[in-house]
Amino acid sequence: MATPSPPQRQQEEEQSVSLSKKKNQNRKRTKHDPELERLDSLPWNSSLPNEEEDDAFSLFIGSGDLDGGFLSLEEIDESDYGLDVPGAKKKISNKNSKLKKQKLEEVTEGSREDAEAEPEPAEGMAEEKNVKAKKKKKKSKKKKAKAVQQEDESATVIDSKDDEKEQMLYEDEAEAYAEFYAWNELRLHPLLMKSISRLGFKEPTPIQRTCIPAAAHQGKDVIGAAETGSGKTLAFGLPIFQRLLEEREKAANMLEEKGEEAGKYAPKGVLRALIITPTRELTLQVTDHLKEFAKDINVRVVPIVGGMSAEKQERLLKTRPEVIVGTPGRLWELMSGGEKHLVELHSLSFFVLDEADRMVEAGHFRELQSIIEMLPMTSGTTDGQSQNTQNCVTVSSLSRKKRQTFVFSATLALSADFRKKLKRGSLKSKQSTDGLNSIEILSERAGMKPNAAIVDLTNASILAKNLEESFIECREEDKDAYLYYILSIHGEGRTIVFCTSIAALRHISSILRILGVNVSTLHAQMQQRARLKAIDRFRANEHGILVATDVAARGLDIPGVRTVVHYQLPHSAEVYVHRSGRTARASSDGCSIALISPNDSAKFASLCKSFAKESIKHFPLESSYMPEVMKRLSLARQIDKISRKDSQERANKSWLERSAESLELVVENYDSEEERVKNFKQKKASSNHLKKLQQELNGLLSRPLRPKTFSHRYPTAAGVTHLIQHQFEELAKQNGDDNLVLGENKRRKMVVIGQDCVEPLQALRSAGHEVHMDVKERVEKRRNAESLRRKRKEEKKRLRDQRRKQKKQSQGRE
Repeated sequence: MATPSPPQRQQEEEQSVSLSKKKNQNRKRTKHDPELERLDSLPWNSSLPNEEEDDAFSLFIGSGDLDGGFLSLEEIDESDYGLDVPGAKKKISNKNSKLKKQKLEEVTEGSREDAEAEPEPAEGMAEEKNVKAKKKKKKSKKKKAKAVQQEDESATVIDSKDDEKEQMLYEDEAEAYAEFYAWNELRLHPLLMKSISRLGFKEPTPIQRTCIPAAAHQGKDVIGAAETGSGKTLAFGLPIFQRLLEEREKAANMLEEKGEEAGKYAPKGVLRALIITPTRELTLQVTDHLKEFAKDINVRVVPIVGGMSAEKQERLLKTRPEVIVGTPGRLWELMSGGEKHLVELHSLSFFVLDEADRMVEAGHFRELQSIIEMLPMTSGTTDGQSQNTQNCVTVSSLSRKKRQTFVFSATLALSADFRKKLKRGSLKSKQSTDGLNSIEILSERAGMKPNAAIVDLTNASILAKNLEESFIECREEDKDAYLYYILSIHGEGRTIVFCTSIAALRHISSILRILGVNVSTLHAQMQQRARLKAIDRFRANEHGILVATDVAARGLDIPGVRTVVHYQLPHSAEVYVHRSGRTARASSDGCSIALISPNDSAKFASLCKSFAKESIKHFPLESSYMPEVMKRLSLARQIDKISRKDSQERANKSWLERSAESLELVVENYDSEEERVKNFKQKKASSNHLKKLQQELNGLLSRPLRPKTFSHRYPTAAGVTHLIQHQFEELAKQNGDDNLVLGENKRRKMVVIGQDCVEPLQALRSAGHEVHMDVKERVEKRRNAESLRRKRKEEKKRLRDQRRKQKKQSQGRE
């Protein structure tokens, strides 16, 4: 082997010296690097004992500053040293990028080694072959390097996409958290929070924010009062679900830790909550709301109402649901019949009375008192319990939960010493024989505890804040005309017309249908299936009209009800509150219109006084429309009278024929030929008259409802009303928008000048004026009107008698 020449040795020595200098410089730089100093300050410990330099393990441990070795790091707090812990996905992506970099370095180093290795001088074809082989290797290595670079670029793109997705998910979660942040204060179960976010309830209402902590976390009984549409259903529904979920978790933990039976802490197949409501519609509505939350937590909710098959409801009860919502009549019918699931009340954890002010009305819900007497005493003693309670099928003593009682209403009137009454009468309330004539007695009988939370969020007027009240003064016989005017000119949005009697409801619905107004009806004498269909039709129509009695005044939650019309004033202020509460629900606005006859003026003034209202708006009317309205209404009344008479005759005849058929009798007609001919002629004449009236009315209905002074050629010749002015403003806006948008072939809506459906609330805000409501003044006006009417009547009678005397005297002289 050839030894290197002296100049070559000198060059090698110079290269080694320069390399050592560079190493020293790098060492100096690393020593002054602040990042390395911060890492060196960490509590590093040697994982192997460092004893002697000649130890066998010193090779692995190392001795120099930058030599290798194994070190272990103690558990530290990252915040103390400013260390950031990246996510798992980022770690994986960093590892992948490191591996790819190593591959690239290996490829580049191999190519450099091949480039540095020069071939030794040789002769012949062997050298050429070696050169070609080396060139091929270089090309293949370059291709491999390019492939690795492409893989690296694609990996970086994928990693960036993953980071963008993570960032978007994080932002969505942050927005959702901020959106439903108000619910976190109530400390509800995660499954309930999931349902809340799914249903889109962004924040709790005041009644929910106040009642849920007291009921769900403090275990208190609750008496709650808030305006209609304030979310009282969830105020008692969420605490029920919260407790059931907590008991399930406790049972699961006890089963894992101690191996005890879960049924002792969370019994299955027993009745846990009984919710009683006054009406069938409210029962079904509450059930639907609770079922939306019960989907995620596997809790069964079943409605029990009258008007439906009792056998079907018994089959539903055989599934042993945890929550039952029902009306008092059907519940007591099944309880008294010995329904096993309803009689086992010792496991009852919640007893809820919704719309309690309706429960205590005189003559209503005697069955409720019987149901309350079936409830076991909450004091822990069994003395004085009724025989029905003692006959209940008992369950384990651990499953006899501490029962909570919730009483909710839109109105609340409690005495100052209500808590003292609860303390005194909590044990002897069952022996009292008085009826349930107040919320205090109802709460006391239901087992309300003295430390109950009383939440009264009603304001002085009790009505919703966004509700605007108004009235129209008219004669009793003109109420139909003004109702038709409201529905024709201001028929925007859903409208509910309330009556106090079924006869008035049938009269109104018949007249409106003859006038071409599509209405739905709802009253207590309808079958339950027909009632549900009427509500569904009303919900489906954006501008639907529902004529109803006070059955629909309680708890009916239908979105988009813009107007409530009181065709007849209710008998009490509470019913007026509930009627008006069908609109302006859940922070939306609405309007109520009361049709006031002279006989109702004093009653309406006293209603306003009970709500602390000194003045109320008069609903704006265009009197120029009334002649056309009265003409149509007159024809409709005549048609209704003839059709009612015919239907009554057919009903009587069919009843007589049905009765005769049931008794197997033959009905003979003893009318003479002349009488038959006369009856036939009368029927034919009445049918012809009916056809003429219908043709005339159809001709009027085919034209839009216009004012008396309206001119087709000159729309503003009779003056510009607020209605026409509103129409012209809307047309100007539409024309301006159409001029801005060019090239669009839009089909325009036909506009009838002089008639437009303006929402009642909008008309009231634009043209309504305040009227002072003084009870004494209204009573005085009524007395004056009655006395004037009496005087006119007496004067007419006196003139009639005077004419009769004069006639007799003239006849006597002759």
